[in-house]
Amino acid sequence: MLYIGVLQFSLEIPYAETLKDKRSAIKSLKDRLRRSFNVSISEIEDLDECTVATLGAVVAGSEPAHVNSTMDHLLNELQEWRDGTLLDHQLEIISPR
Repeated sequence: MLYIGVLQFSLEIPYAETLKDKRSAIKSLKDRLRRSFNVSISEIEDLDECTVATLGAVVAGSEPAHVNSTMDHLLNELQEWRDGTLLDHQLEIISPR
């Protein structure tokens, strides 16, 4: 059975004065999360805001416990991110049938 974890989250990047600053911080974060957790991740909202970013991350697996654990570790990493602050998140694990 296929299980899909979907995480939507918003980050504040207080030092970003330009979109270039924001994109640099987000690119670094996305690259690290992809390597560490094997997730697909993309910026999905707030594209023209300098200090706020909303992203979505998706992971798929055959065991719901593994998907949930991966998402929990991902959230922990976001909460400890030194370049910004996790403002909000929504997590859902689905099983298409």
